Amino acid sequence: MMMIFGIPAPLLFGQLLLGLINGAFYAMLALGLSIIFGMLNIINFAHGALFMMGAFAAWLLLHYLGIGYFPALILSPILIGAFGVLLERTLISQLYKLDHLYGLLLTFGLALVIEGLFRNFYGSSGMPYDIPNVLQGIVDLGFMYLPIYRAWVVVAALVVCLATWAIIEKTSLGARLRAATENPGMVRAFGVNVPLLITITYGCGVGLAAFAGVLAAPIYSVNPDMGDNFINTVFAIVVIGGMGSIMGSIVTGFGLGVIEGLTKVFYPQGSATVIFLVMVIVLLFMPRGLFGKTA
Repeated sequence: MMMIFGIPAPLLFGQLLLGLINGAFYAMLALGLSIIFGMLNIINFAHGALFMMGAFAAWLLLHYLGIGYFPALILSPILIGAFGVLLERTLISQLYKLDHLYGLLLTFGLALVIEGLFRNFYGSSGMPYDIPNVLQGIVDLGFMYLPIYRAWVVVAALVVCLATWAIIEKTSLGARLRAATENPGMVRAFGVNVPLLITITYGCGVGLAAFAGVLAAPIYSVNPDMGDNFINTVFAIVVIGGMGSIMGSIVTGFGLGVIEGLTKVFYPQGSATVIFLVMVIVLLFMPRGLFGKTA
């Protein structure tokens, strides 16, 4: 058996793959959080609950309407994004001129309410969601066996993250979004509907969380607490990358997922805290994060 640094190659590459998978979810969730914070200045603590709702939407579409995985990848983000738009218009929009603490408290309360409602109706035990037939099976790479679905998750997450970055940073729509948050009065003077842009931004950020939830459904059991397993780590990743930094969220999400996976091989006891240790070190030397903008 091939050994690398005294570690069996299948074990090392297997943990690297698990790290990439977790990193894919970290990146998508962190990206949604960064969009919402960067554009709206709202710390969205309900993001984990909305991620869970995306997975539940896919499960409900399959079990009650017979709508499979690939249509759910489109429908679930639209449905949960629409729910996010409703939240933004009715509740969150009232907090834009207030301190960040109010938004954090509101979204934290919303997360508790949403998770409590799903727990009441569906219980705490996980419900399985089958991998679609076309993505089942494994590929023998020689040094490891690669599950096709897990490879799909990494590729899909990377494509969605980079496409989102390109839209925000390289298109006229992204320019309007950035301008609307930095100088809404000027943008309004050019006839742009700023409140609509802000609402769409929040809905898209929520849609990213729901998309990640659908990808996660076949890997993790669909249950009301599945967002809690990610959200604290994702907030740490957003801080490391730089609050509101789109590319920072993508790079640190994937990168720290890999670091976490490799830590499980070389020092398993530290795998649960390595990301938070990195956060402390980064903030000591770069308080605005790796990709944070200077004042």
